[in-house]
Amino acid sequence: MPIQLLRPEVSSRIAAGEVIERPASAVKELVENALDAGASRIQIEIRAGGTEYIRVTDDGGGIPTNQVELAFQRFATSKLSDSEDLEAISTLGFRGEALPSIASVSRVEMRTRAHDKDSGTCIEIEDGETLSLSSAGLPVGTTLIVRNLFRNFPVRRKFLRSPASEHTRIQTVVSHYAMAYPEVAFELRADRGRPFTTAGSGDLRDAVSAVHGRRVAEAMLEVSSDGEIAEPSVAGLIGPPTLDRANRTYISLFVNRRWVQSRSISYAIEQSYHGFMAERRYPVAVLNISVPYDDVDVNAHPAKAEIRFKRENRVFGAVQRAVRKTLTDHAPVPEVSHRAVSRPDSPQYSQRTQPGNPSAFWPTAPFSPSRGSNVGSRNSPHPRHTADLGDFLAPHDPSESTSPPSITPGKALPVLRVLGQIRSTYVIAEGPDGMYMIDQHAAHERIMFEKVRAQTSAGTPEVQSLLEPAVVELDARKMELILTQTEAISGMGFVLEPFGDNSVILRGVPALLKDSDQASALVDVLDLMADGGGFETWEERAAYSIACHGAIRAGKVLSPEEMRELVTQLEQCAQPNTCPHGRPTMIHMSSGQLEREFGRT
Repeated sequence: MPIQLLRPEVSSRIAAGEVIERPASAVKELVENALDAGASRIQIEIRAGGTEYIRVTDDGGGIPTNQVELAFQRFATSKLSDSEDLEAISTLGFRGEALPSIASVSRVEMRTRAHDKDSGTCIEIEDGETLSLSSAGLPVGTTLIVRNLFRNFPVRRKFLRSPASEHTRIQTVVSHYAMAYPEVAFELRADRGRPFTTAGSGDLRDAVSAVHGRRVAEAMLEVSSDGEIAEPSVAGLIGPPTLDRANRTYISLFVNRRWVQSRSISYAIEQSYHGFMAERRYPVAVLNISVPYDDVDVNAHPAKAEIRFKRENRVFGAVQRAVRKTLTDHAPVPEVSHRAVSRPDSPQYSQRTQPGNPSAFWPTAPFSPSRGSNVGSRNSPHPRHTADLGDFLAPHDPSESTSPPSITPGKALPVLRVLGQIRSTYVIAEGPDGMYMIDQHAAHERIMFEKVRAQTSAGTPEVQSLLEPAVVELDARKMELILTQTEAISGMGFVLEPFGDNSVILRGVPALLKDSDQASALVDVLDLMADGGGFETWEERAAYSIACHGAIRAGKVLSPEEMRELVTQLEQCAQPNTCPHGRPTMIHMSSGQLEREFGRT
């Protein structure tokens, strides 16, 4: 095929595909235009996840009549005039690509009136061609309606997710800009689900409350730079170490109030929590970093999601110092406390010794040893996930043991003799042909994963009813997940009831999680399900989320009986050699290898 120039309609669609990847991209560009126009109120309405209908209305400065058509020409912008302006960009938008890109793959209607004009202008454009242009009486501001996005771009449209998923992505965009601009009132309405609104009070805590819930907002700590250096300055809110989450999605970063993704800054925040928070747990943070405009390059990504810093090390250090100082200033002084021992006639004692209850051999009750022996405990460095085993010294009736069913392993393990534990993380065992080093967390994940999968397949999840039901606040993403995946979530053993707009009543939890913080367990499980963990079906995601949350952690000191029970349960797994993610649960060093290492051969 000879080299040739592409037709304008083809090149415009290619360019649009880089800027407008999905409905959330269109909403992001339109919201940024509204913020650049000085809006104090932004209303968004969507249908079918934004594929059929998007309407964004603002009360900003509007567009003069003689510039309305020009606004839809590629590279037409009011925010730059020459190349030198690219060195210090102060606005969210600047390329002049958003409106023409959207108009080239949809039907667009704009209604706008400038603040110094008596009337406004209406324009309709389809596939980049102007259909009508007229004057009309309009309020100050701009309304832009997008219909049938990607109608002429089926290759892009067929790769979109479900309307519910696209709606969630749009809400993510809107909620982040609501936190970046707490003085602006946002409203997002869809044809399904609950509306998302913020008051526009100017208080970041109010915006965080609308996004993450009131309890999270009230618990967060205020961050501000120490004042030793003028820039970069860091401001916002971070969660205390007790407010941890299962993934990084709760870290919201803004640079000069632009929502960005930055591995470097995220890592700086995570490192600031080192020593305060358990491993594989992540903080809640909403931080804005203010730097000189000429010290940051925002023109590094088509969607403007990634940026480059001129002095990245300086930014990294400023964020780390600010967050660490806040955590240190608010660190509580540990208090000595004694946990009451339940008397035999107390309700707690009777509940724990009821026949049929899973043995509390672990705080997460993954094992039901048939030996009936009382097991001692050691202190755990992660009380969030594993409670003091001293509370679980109730007698165990072997006849009531809920031991796992007999399973024929795909690759059977030999009978192993436990020798001890290294670094409170690895169990050392001897087999017929050498030594085995077992990762206790990975092994326990495999055990719990297969147990949950077996219960789900049989339709008989073990449910622990709560004596005191808990009200759990959830964000829109998790509420949407509960509504769309009710069967998978209830199949795990969660018993939920709707309670208000953004809350549920938790009446029961999977028995494997009965001794953890049930409200936090539900939040973590929903986060892990949303991430997917690489699993295709929701049933596998559900089983993985329970296993990941409930498994014992590295650093947990195990007694000899606990180590033996862990190995016994692992031997009965169908796939004992790997965790649900495929990581090895053990390393085998054969007798021959040992002899070679010691020079005996």
